[in-house]
Amino acid sequence: MFTGIVEELGTVVAVEDQGDAIRLTIASDVTLSDAGLGDSIAVNGCCLTVAERTDTTWTADVMAETLAKTSIGGLVAGDRVNLERAVTAEKRLGGHIVQGHVDAMGEVLSRTPSGPGPDKHWEVVEIAMPAGLGRYLVDKGSITVDGISLTVVEAGEASFSISLIPETLARTTLGFRAVGDKVNLEVDVIAKHVEKLLGAYPKEKSA
Repeated sequence: MFTGIVEELGTVVAVEDQGDAIRLTIASDVTLSDAGLGDSIAVNGCCLTVAERTDTTWTADVMAETLAKTSIGGLVAGDRVNLERAVTAEKRLGGHIVQGHVDAMGEVLSRTPSGPGPDKHWEVVEIAMPAGLGRYLVDKGSITVDGISLTVVEAGEASFSISLIPETLARTTLGFRAVGDKVNLEVDVIAKHVEKLLGAYPKEKSA
């Protein structure tokens, strides 16, 4: 489990094609400080398992399902990626509960500088999402975009907007995502559980 608070930007060192899978090697500092084999690290919101490591890099196997449902398959050497280690019991939950299980890919529709005065310090970003995800989003609710815990400004049926503060722009991939870029989306798992539980109750018959 993760919190959606990105710890660092790592760099893709190598992508080894294995037919229906890839081996992804990433250079990082913070996430390697205590990483062991079998540990979980979120890469752009995808929970991956450390299979190998050196003093400066770690490697994960990425299966076909992940390649089909996320943007991980489009990574090439030199790309920057958001990294977060799995949360520990003593860590503050600074974002929200994030599983690292991507629901779908979205697409950046627009970026609009915002803020008071002539110097715009943050941006409002609109992101398109596949049909069916909109029911899990509410204004001021949580959404994970490329592994980043963010607050929904306005939730629509086909898209939603988020406001990015300078810290997010400087320390994550959303600082340089362009219009048309794909991003990984994970909706709030609590909303999905509530939906399933409510669906288990029989509907009352009308008189």
